[in-house]
Amino acid sequence: MSTVACMAYASDLTDEQWALLQPVFCHTGKRGRKHADDLRTVVNAMLYIAHTGRQWRFLPETFGPWTRVWSQFRRWSGNGTWARALAVLHAAARGAVGRTEPTPSVVVIDTHLARGASNGGRTFHDRGGPYGRTNGAKRVVAVDVTGLPVAALALPASTHENRTTDLMLQHISELGAGQRLELALVDRGVTAAAAGKLTRRHKVEVRRVGWEDKQPVFRPIRHAWRVEVAHGRLGRSRRLAKSFEGTTASATGGLQVACIADILRQMPKLAAKHAKVALAA
Repeated sequence: MSTVACMAYASDLTDEQWALLQPVFCHTGKRGRKHADDLRTVVNAMLYIAHTGRQWRFLPETFGPWTRVWSQFRRWSGNGTWARALAVLHAAARGAVGRTEPTPSVVVIDTHLARGASNGGRTFHDRGGPYGRTNGAKRVVAVDVTGLPVAALALPASTHENRTTDLMLQHISELGAGQRLELALVDRGVTAAAAGKLTRRHKVEVRRVGWEDKQPVFRPIRHAWRVEVAHGRLGRSRRLAKSFEGTTASATGGLQVACIADILRQMPKLAAKHAKVALAA
């Protein structure tokens, strides 16, 4: 039976995609093939939630008990499994589009403010944005020149751009994705003084970009516009319509799942485009 025939939902992983990600989710010494299939179901469930925005308790029974999926999601969010899966997938995507190195030399970092939602309990959300009018979370995403997400974090909305850039560069380094990193492009929310300090601290040039004049028309900045496009694509993930999670770990995990789904969607398109360009050359 073909892979497509076995897929219950369009968001499910293909066999090829699961073969790529399985080593991240299935640690050595676990309980064999059945355990691997169970974990694949959990990953499929999270991709389904990311796409549809379905609430945990309304997860289709084909994915098993929602409590099991929720518990595994929280474990993987807490121990960095989603972040590692994103890094592995990003490296594979770079290869698919003709990049010779698995890690980037240039990243673009930008944030997006999301309004928070709560079921009545305490959350990490706080007030941020212009005049502190938005109570929610700040989503930090780094992309390379292909426009694909390298890493992602969720933080309280009040976190300053200086701090978000610092945490993202540290996170990229911890993932092992900063081995070749030479340049990080950021917007002017990062102060000039902070950019200098971050350059010295992380041994990566942190360059502020943006137009000095205030023209009323949109003018893209080389490479920097790619992160804006990435945030736009992530906005199609209905789970990200608001910040629904109560902790930074869960919110970061949910954002990373959405980034994984984005790469899975974009990789075939970019690979086909690369193949067409290579054939024309």
